[in-house]
Amino acid sequence: MPVKFTFLILPHTHLMDLAGPDQVILEAIGFGADWEIHYCSYASELISSAGLPLGKVQHFSEVDMQAGDFLMVPGADVDFMMKGSELRTQTDLLEWMRQMKARQVTICSICAGAFALALSGILDGKNCTTHWKRTKELQAYFPQLNVIENVLFTEQDGIYTSAGIASGIDMTLHIVERLKGEYFAHKVARELVIYNRRSGNQSQHSIFFNYRNHIHAGIHAVQDWLQEHLDKKNSLQELADIACMSDRNLTRIFKKETGLTVNEYITLLRRETIKKLLQNPDMTRSQMARACGLESERQLSRLIKTL
Repeated sequence: MPVKFTFLILPHTHLMDLAGPDQVILEAIGFGADWEIHYCSYASELISSAGLPLGKVQHFSEVDMQAGDFLMVPGADVDFMMKGSELRTQTDLLEWMRQMKARQVTICSICAGAFALALSGILDGKNCTTHWKRTKELQAYFPQLNVIENVLFTEQDGIYTSAGIASGIDMTLHIVERLKGEYFAHKVARELVIYNRRSGNQSQHSIFFNYRNHIHAGIHAVQDWLQEHLDKKNSLQELADIACMSDRNLTRIFKKETGLTVNEYITLLRRETIKKLLQNPDMTRSQMARACGLESERQLSRLIKTL
């Protein structure tokens, strides 16, 4: 069964909170992820916070989600959610959200969507975050929450919450990585021209995303080739042909764009791959060496000592 990503669209939703994560998932589907995107609401007519009519979507009660699916809640106007009475009185919707949590559906909020999650009660006692301008307000409305400031997104007990607009994309890319792996998430990020993906607390990074904060198509092509064919011996001339330049230009431009030589980059890729292979108790040192394009177990052992 395909994994379902269902967006709960509230009245006065913020378009970028919806569009960013939605596009990440759409690109992942384009790369072969067996996923589906659905949209639902409780309102019969939807208008964005900027006044754009969004049309009619499926009623939330008609949506069937199971464990492993995702409910995405983009942010909407906070005054509408908290100072008006409409959302607070949607008891059927709030109960439905609680039921989705009980079914082990992963629930994700983008920006002010955390207020809707808090209204349902599923954030009680949980770490969470929202846009930096709203963290104190969220904590004041819901003192039972543990609102964390200065983080891009949080994850606890199958619930994600993210900060502002761009961090919703970071959070969704993190989910893509969890489901499909680092390199798959990198390809999605690259399609969105996001080469410097951020982690929730900005402290963890992956070699598959680092050294990508440039827009040189030829160097990206070489980096892609190396990541996909690490087990092969690649000559500088072969890599230069991939980049459509001379080997001398490749050497110069690769260092200019990434800050590393080609060989330094290959070494980092090998080290990252070795870390993952070491987690497989059934894989021999000889197999690991071949998977990393190394000629001997001795070379492998030298790299392992640097981890």
